[in-house]
Amino acid sequence: MKKLENHFFQILLFIIIGLSINTRAQNKVISLWKSPITGEIEAPNYQEQEIYKDNILQSTSNVKIPTLAVYIPNEIVENGTAVLVLPGGGYSHLSMNKEGKKIAEWLNSLGITAFVLKYRLPNEQIMKDKTIGPLQDAQEAIRVIRRNAKEWHIDPTKIGVIGFSAGGHLATTLASHYDENVYPTTDSISARPDFSLLIYPVISMNNEITHKGSRENLLGKNPSLNLIEKFSNELQVNSKTPPTFLVHATDDQSVPVENSINYYLALKRNNVSAELHVYEKGGHGFGLGLKDTSQFWTLDCIHWLKNHNYLAP
Repeated sequence: MKKLENHFFQILLFIIIGLSINTRAQNKVISLWKSPITGEIEAPNYQEQEIYKDNILQSTSNVKIPTLAVYIPNEIVENGTAVLVLPGGGYSHLSMNKEGKKIAEWLNSLGITAFVLKYRLPNEQIMKDKTIGPLQDAQEAIRVIRRNAKEWHIDPTKIGVIGFSAGGHLATTLASHYDENVYPTTDSISARPDFSLLIYPVISMNNEITHKGSRENLLGKNPSLNLIEKFSNELQVNSKTPPTFLVHATDDQSVPVENSINYYLALKRNNVSAELHVYEKGGHGFGLGLKDTSQFWTLDCIHWLKNHNYLAP
């Protein structure tokens, strides 16, 4: 009997180790670009700066080589939904844990395949036109996901984007400038996300409501009116803009709630399906939600995803 028990535990241990290795093997980081990026500038002294806590990457800046971290759920869900995750950080750094890894793990728990994009931050040292650098990476990320949909068991018509703060600005730039020719492509794969999830997003470059740090980092200190209008994404909405779910807190002192309100109204005017949740309290940068009413946004988001057939009812 003792031999049988030992044998049983050995088998069980082997299964557990095997599952663990398999899970780790599923999550990998891939290079976004296979060829030189249009408009990039060689800058040997420009080095990425990473901040770790408890061996977990918390934040990074000076991103030079964009990557996609692939998070595959343990159980493949038949609906095949995928989401591109765009961390925030004012276009000066990327919140890779709170608005990246943790979000991907939450999406995995819902059966959604997640891709965290470590995108290049706008900087004249490494790009000829810093206003389009992040958009180039976001467009290519959607194309890479759609191009490899079969391999990752993804429905190519169910690829969304989630963006936080300045990552929300990039998400709405992608949603409104997905067909802008910011680099040459070798195929006809669309860069349009099928839906957008925007969490306390920067959307406008209008001086009255923008996040000034994000605007300056992206557009420079004295941008032209044309540039301000082009990247004020509430002004770029049309009938082809993807369906959108928005979350913001009224007491957000960093990114005024009017960013989300104005974008929602623009979606409504163009008959684009949209849902806006404005919470009384929550401040800015609450990630998955820690306190106050904003902690319930994930539940509201799950309901929205189910109603739009991106999750099983």
